[in-house]
Amino acid sequence: MSWRGAAATNSIAGIGIDRAGRHANGGGCVAEIRANTVLPARRQPVTLHTADGLALVGEVAAPADSDPVATIVCLHPLPTHGGMMDSHLLRKAANRLPALAGYAVLRFNTRGTASEQGRSEGSFGGGEDERLDVAAALDFVDYEDLPPPWLVGWSFGTDLALRYGLDPSVQGAVLISPPLRFSTDHDLQRWAAAGKPLVAIVPEFDDYLRPAEAGRRFSVVPQARIIDVPGAKHLFVGYTETVLDALVAAITPAAAPLPKEWPPT
Repeated sequence: MSWRGAAATNSIAGIGIDRAGRHANGGGCVAEIRANTVLPARRQPVTLHTADGLALVGEVAAPADSDPVATIVCLHPLPTHGGMMDSHLLRKAANRLPALAGYAVLRFNTRGTASEQGRSEGSFGGGEDERLDVAAALDFVDYEDLPPPWLVGWSFGTDLALRYGLDPSVQGAVLISPPLRFSTDHDLQRWAAAGKPLVAIVPEFDDYLRPAEAGRRFSVVPQARIIDVPGAKHLFVGYTETVLDALVAAITPAAAPLPKEWPPT
């Protein structure tokens, strides 16, 4: 089934609601958006097919009652260290942004990666073979006629975005906790030449790349913008709202900051 045929699902912190935001039993409901809140969206499991013949597990979440205004392709952290499509920031983006910002959110497990959604075929490619996984995701966006995508990488996923994300269809990239471990200055110079927006959300106490060093490394990209998040660490635990607000501000500024309640008041 195409994502366009998916039924909308509605739950908010375990409370059933209808699309008007009322309790399923008919009572009024305005609820605070919390860590486990899942807002209305059309959600559909999808399979991405790579050029070397692998099937990758994925999901698209899109607005429940309208066409998406933007698409984000989520690239997860390092799978050998627990990264996957269900890593908390990416899962919460899929849970909230279709309703709050009108986005289509494509998440998927890169080759050999497993999560609650399932395991993708193949094995970890050390950041090399994953170029085919990124290409498969961009092909899916094009085939499904979704809006031109932004890449949203987290940790290892930022390296995939920087190395393999300069497809003509890509509008720009948001990099969460970029370690710049697999990327090189050559990759950054390619982004500089392309002129596409590049936003790096950098935690103050990151394990790999802190704001001052990030400013130096990204200085070769004139259009790059560094967002320093005081107090945060690499995994951004406790900073979901800050990250999602910065992400949305980069892509559709008028939609930021995001509402804190559902339905928005």
